[in-house]
Amino acid sequence: MSGIEQARKTAEGLEHSAGFGNQHSSEAVPGALPHGRNSPQRAPLGLYAEQLSGSAFTEPRAHNRRSWLYRIRPSAAHPPFVRNGNGAVRTAPFTESVPDPNRLRWDPLPEPAAGTDFLAGLWTLGGNGDATQRAGMAVHLYHANSSMTDRVFSDSDGELLIVPERGGLLLRTELGLLRAQPGHIALIPRGIRFRVELLDDTARGYVCENYGQPFTLPDLGPIGANGLANARDFLAPVAAYEDDDRPVEVVNKFCGNLWSATYDHSPLDVVAWHGNHTPYVYDLHRFNVIGSISYDHPDPSIFTVLTSPSDTPGLAGVDFVVFAPRWLVGEDTFRPPYFHRNVMSEYMGLIEGAYDAKTAGKGGFVPGGGSLHNMMSAHGPDRETFDRASGAELKPQKIDDGLAFMFETRWPVTATGQAATADHLQRGYDDVWQGLSRNFRP
Repeated sequence: MSGIEQARKTAEGLEHSAGFGNQHSSEAVPGALPHGRNSPQRAPLGLYAEQLSGSAFTEPRAHNRRSWLYRIRPSAAHPPFVRNGNGAVRTAPFTESVPDPNRLRWDPLPEPAAGTDFLAGLWTLGGNGDATQRAGMAVHLYHANSSMTDRVFSDSDGELLIVPERGGLLLRTELGLLRAQPGHIALIPRGIRFRVELLDDTARGYVCENYGQPFTLPDLGPIGANGLANARDFLAPVAAYEDDDRPVEVVNKFCGNLWSATYDHSPLDVVAWHGNHTPYVYDLHRFNVIGSISYDHPDPSIFTVLTSPSDTPGLAGVDFVVFAPRWLVGEDTFRPPYFHRNVMSEYMGLIEGAYDAKTAGKGGFVPGGGSLHNMMSAHGPDRETFDRASGAELKPQKIDDGLAFMFETRWPVTATGQAATADHLQRGYDDVWQGLSRNFRP
């Protein structure tokens, strides 16, 4: 059986624990999870008790993130880490180029070299803030044609929001297994070790690395108690462990650099756990879209799935926004997104189909590609979309042929040097707004 076939078989019928932010608990072996205390004098079954903290101990209870892990060997049992090459991974502060006010768009990453796994295929487009200050974010893309073998990865700099666009992923994490298909997202918290195995011959997608406050569900305000992403649709793993005495490379991203150590065992050896610092997967097609049923196109904030709050209420370090299938019924309304300039900066990607404000096809906005509109850069529908929407018959219209998303952030996104000079950068992007001629008739 090939590696892909084995991964597919493993991914079939995975069990989950539902609910974003819940206090989950799971044990792969009955009796492995202690009851009534977190750190008994002797943990059950000869395991080691270990707390993994994703927040400071003294943060308010509602914001505190931690999980207790009961593992075969403690994480402290490892040799020294040594520096690795960073490959195409870059980290804030981004100083190799200057923030660019121009509108930028990229085609998908080219096909990777043979034997490229998820980690080797990470490619940083840009970002902002400072990872050492736990502020800001980075936009990465990935392309891979090989599973991670005998190595695992963890990110001390931030949590990873993975958005598959092509090819399914089997994520083997310390807390259990998750399957992420195109149309899903996977959220890997800061510090969680994981390995990525491919469910198809190739894989491609996007990653938001969030240096700041952990992602949470946005408040609903006047929307009320229901809508947008439902907490119960987020699926956490159940405990599943590896008891392997074999060399495993553990790669850790720390303050912008990759470090590695070779363990004599798999660190994915957690037999039981409980807590709320946990990975999740979420099916974006379950997003409950809220929109106008009278007139005007709502602001894109109404499509927020997850948000990383900042010290200013309502001003996110980064929002994750999805433009999911929905009905458009606005009367006397220009239905695609309007022309606008925004204090926030927007990186947009496309998972499938077409986006209703941009022309698809070669040289256009295509799955696997992405656009960057930094703060106050003027953007909106291209000329072809404007002409079509301005004269369209305003009958109820179902938008169900595409799935697009946006990483929106409070600070400008500085493109890396490799992104600013990439062969797949669309150097004629500004042309899509040519032909928006004067229509004024006083």
